[in-house]
Amino acid sequence: MKKTLKIILPLILGGFLVWYSLSKVSIETLLKYFQNANYWWIALGLIFGILSHLSRAYRWKYLLEPMGYKPDFGNSTMAVLVAYLVNYAVPRAGEVSRAAVMTNYEDIPFEKGFGTIVAERIADLLMMLLIICITLFVQFDFIYELLTKNFSIEKIAIIVAALVVGFFIFSRYVKKATKGIGLKIKNFISGLIEGATSIFKMKNKWAFIFHTVFIWAMYVAMFWATVPAIENLSVPFGAVLIGFIAGGFSIAATNGGIGLYPIAVAGAFALFNIPEEPANAFGWIMWTAQTVMIIVFGGLAFVLLPIYNKNK
Repeated sequence: MKKTLKIILPLILGGFLVWYSLSKVSIETLLKYFQNANYWWIALGLIFGILSHLSRAYRWKYLLEPMGYKPDFGNSTMAVLVAYLVNYAVPRAGEVSRAAVMTNYEDIPFEKGFGTIVAERIADLLMMLLIICITLFVQFDFIYELLTKNFSIEKIAIIVAALVVGFFIFSRYVKKATKGIGLKIKNFISGLIEGATSIFKMKNKWAFIFHTVFIWAMYVAMFWATVPAIENLSVPFGAVLIGFIAGGFSIAATNGGIGLYPIAVAGAFALFNIPEEPANAFGWIMWTAQTVMIIVFGGLAFVLLPIYNKNK
């Protein structure tokens, strides 16, 4: 039942969020935005998205080669695409399917393949944190003004002090934890540190780091390139970064960000006084473009894998 609920609940949540998002902008209005969208810009964004997937497939070899495996680039690419497709159906199951594909077609033991994917996720998490830090730096004045407008300096100081004290006490508790959630957090943090430092110990570390930066640069570029597709939608670069971060978290929260992605992006744009209607429309167009790309290429990869490997 627990496994079933993990699949069903995100879908129910996604359906509710779709309804909620469409309550903000009518389907008729949304269709007009789709009809009037500049699909050349959307196509450019999709090219950036495809480049990120190819780079992710190529980056994988730097983690597999030290273990003596040299996977075919075609199989690596199709495994990545299948993983994205599976994540739309079952949250976080894509990593399992990706490792399983390489076990079937490249004879890479499942546990080893899955371990490299976990290491990749640690690198991706660090990149997401880096983008958040860059956003805080680029938009410091805006974020500071936003906070001071809604909170007094005294309240902010109290909150920061409470967080620092809480973090200090919590970190002391985590260090001594031997069971329960404290041990899980302790293992997660130690694994994060170990995974991050192992990147700098690998043979092709600079190539791996280059591809990691390139992948996330393409993610941001895909988001940025799609903005001009909506007529009269003016979005500053700071809003692009904050909207991208909000959209990224929404994808992790529901199946591929269904329903939540447009709400998250529109909410981020609202901070910059961007009108709700075109912001919602952009969120839907951006999400639809990504989803169609994953369904088409992921579906093709699923069908082509046995054909591509028919001689094995």
